[in-house]
Amino acid sequence: MSQWPSLCRYARVPRSPRVLHIVPAPFGSDGGYFGGAERYVFELARHMSQEVATTLVSFGPQQRETVLGRLRICVLGKPWYVRGQRFNPLHPGLVPLLAGADVIHCHQQHILCSSFAALVCRLSGRQVFVTDMGGGGWDLSAYVSTDRWYHGHLHISEYSRKVFGHRGWCKAHVILGGVDTAKFSPDPAALPDGGALFVGRLLPQKGVNDLIDALPPDMPLELIGRPYDEGFLVNLRARAAGKQVRFRHDCTDADLVGAYRRSLCVVLPSVYKNLYGEETRVPELLGQTLLEGMACGIPAVCTDVASMPEIVEDGVTGFVVPPNNPKALREKLIWLRGHPAETARMGEAARRRVLESFTWAAVVRRCLEIYRGSATVV
Repeated sequence: MSQWPSLCRYARVPRSPRVLHIVPAPFGSDGGYFGGAERYVFELARHMSQEVATTLVSFGPQQRETVLGRLRICVLGKPWYVRGQRFNPLHPGLVPLLAGADVIHCHQQHILCSSFAALVCRLSGRQVFVTDMGGGGWDLSAYVSTDRWYHGHLHISEYSRKVFGHRGWCKAHVILGGVDTAKFSPDPAALPDGGALFVGRLLPQKGVNDLIDALPPDMPLELIGRPYDEGFLVNLRARAAGKQVRFRHDCTDADLVGAYRRSLCVVLPSVYKNLYGEETRVPELLGQTLLEGMACGIPAVCTDVASMPEIVEDGVTGFVVPPNNPKALREKLIWLRGHPAETARMGEAARRRVLESFTWAAVVRRCLEIYRGSATVV
């Protein structure tokens, strides 16, 4: 793959490029989503705006434009959803936004607006990059590979680069993910509750059922996340009967930080095969909530699935356990509760690991170096 030719024209990138990030749906309320992908793109664009002129464009029910600090946010209202697919929008208002940027960074490869942006950039000589967040919809890439339409593929984990078949290709880079380490930080005054914490969408591939089954009867568990499968939610509530499980479907960022700070550990027990026998090929491309918990100074417990072992160093910043194994998960929860000094040291090591490798400043720096490295710098 390292011998693949580039089909793109190379532009001259200014030292201070105007960068346009494109994501199918906005992050947050007012027609947006609270998913990890949407948060990732929002935070990357927000922190990049502190270095270069940055615009974040997404699509939603209402047209709006706002400014947050130095970040310009444009939501293109009432787009055409390709074949009715909610995360596959297209809007004519994208054209002038593309024309006003030096670098375009698409955050989903296999959707029509990204292929359209790549083609426009090829014709106009602009740099275009893509980060695949997993997912997609009907697109030209169903018929022809669009990999070479981009000047670079910016993966959020080594696992992502591998699973999308880009390992060893010089145009594929790993930029990792970041955490706002000022917001997500330890608080010595926080009162620990000795409980486990899960943060994420309540979907079968997240393995939350295994976490509830693993939970000791006398240990609290807080589940923060919106349900997207009513049947699965009913199943979880039945499993939680008689245990100290609290479901929270809506939390502010302040609520979320408070939950991390008081918890014994953050747990992400994702699986390839869920309790219904259904398989998910790519359950986690990064594991953002693990990073957030670690930044708050608590250990992380995850399954040996997808990208998560890249984040959690087993026995140092937390534990990595086999998937679909409540017994192994239970043992680690009990160990953490029974070894407070060692657990505190793991939390400190977790915070250090985030500061060393997973800050947004570092991700922004990697992106800008790649943008500029793909062309002659003026």
